[in-house]
Amino acid sequence: MQLKEKDLLGIQSLDPAEINLILDTAATMKRVLASSSKKTAHMQGKSIITLFYENSTRTRLSFEMAAKYMGAATANVASSSSSVNKGETLLDTARTIDQMGTDILILRHPQSGAPHLIAPHIQASVINAGDGMNEHPTQALLDLFTIREKKQNLRGLKVAIVGDLLHSRVARSNLWGLCKMGATVRMAAPPTLIPSGLQGLQVQLCTSIQDAVRDADVVMGLRIQLERMQQALFPSINEYAHFFALDEKAMALARPDAIIMHPGPCNHGVEMPTIVYDSDRSVIQEQVTNGVAVRMALMFLLTSRRNAAL
Repeated sequence: MQLKEKDLLGIQSLDPAEINLILDTAATMKRVLASSSKKTAHMQGKSIITLFYENSTRTRLSFEMAAKYMGAATANVASSSSSVNKGETLLDTARTIDQMGTDILILRHPQSGAPHLIAPHIQASVINAGDGMNEHPTQALLDLFTIREKKQNLRGLKVAIVGDLLHSRVARSNLWGLCKMGATVRMAAPPTLIPSGLQGLQVQLCTSIQDAVRDADVVMGLRIQLERMQQALFPSINEYAHFFALDEKAMALARPDAIIMHPGPCNHGVEMPTIVYDSDRSVIQEQVTNGVAVRMALMFLLTSRRNAAL
């Protein structure tokens, strides 16, 4: 089985079989990461370019490390040092990179839909590494992989997602991915941080963190994205933390074997206190490792598809 499209632009375009293929392949890649020699020849002779218009540590570095582990040639283009500062458009930049023999272009951009704009116009496979407030598909895939690894199955699980739903592309991608795989999703946030579009989706919106977390198998905190807020959407950080932090009292309502997740970076004491972040139930650090494995799997699958098309 292969991925149907040459690009990975969002969870919405994947069917459950493709998601399972990615997760199964990631399990193999994780075994490579655990070996004494991480270097493989899966992508020998291939070229990977990361083009990031937003700051990133985990996503950009995990893509670069994943490509290097598999033997690909890699380069990073930062918008601050590129011809963007001379007025070059995103599409012209992508076309320029494409003409250099690039196999996979990994794009993070502040505008929703940016990867969808360039993908039809270049030969390289495009991976969406986060576009505005739309999607972050690779983060959702690594979250699905982490949950499946810990719970063996996604179907029938109760997953609580708490935090800044309005600005979170992670929440959107996770919602679509979890629903496709048969999980039940509850979300909680202050009313001002709940986007209107959620009402029509398969999600239970909760007015309190307690209602969302009660009997949950998985609890995910989301970062408060102050950099995207154009106005005050809640009285203060302290008040938000008082009502919506995933503290020990809130986590006591979840199932005893519930796992705690966060896409990072975490504002300690806001989304959750450090004692919860570092608790035995937390799989946040494993999410980072799994991010490398999932991105290795995606690049391998997209490259295999490209090779089959030749």
